[in-house]
Amino acid sequence: METDYNPMELSSMSGFEDSSELNGFEGTDMKDMRLEAEAVVNDVLFAVNNMFVSKSLRSKSLRCADDVAYINVETKERSRYCLELTEAGLRVVGYAFDQVDDHLQTPYYETVYSLLDTLSPAY
Repeated sequence: METDYNPMELSSMSGFEDSSELNGFEGTDMKDMRLEAEAVVNDVLFAVNNMFVSKSLRSKSLRCADDVAYINVETKERSRYCLELTEAGLRVVGYAFDQVDDHLQTPYYETVYSLLDTLSPAY
């Protein structure tokens, strides 16, 4: 992709990182939920039997997008869940790894800690 620019214009821009013109790229305000999901897993992996961000592309029910990520968790009680992470928070979307039940109407939790408090007495 070719870009026309004047080298003199660039040298005269002081603090160009703060320019509103340069910060207006589409999508810069959106979080990458996969990165957020990795942070969630790293925070509480010690408190569960198993927890990982789903990388399953074989499941048609798991949609791939920057605004949603799925986390599989097995609690200390050996219960398995598929969690959805969005800007709204975390919620249970299935009762097996990489499974989404579209009919489930579960609440969103603001933190993984509050979700685990509900799901896992041994947590």
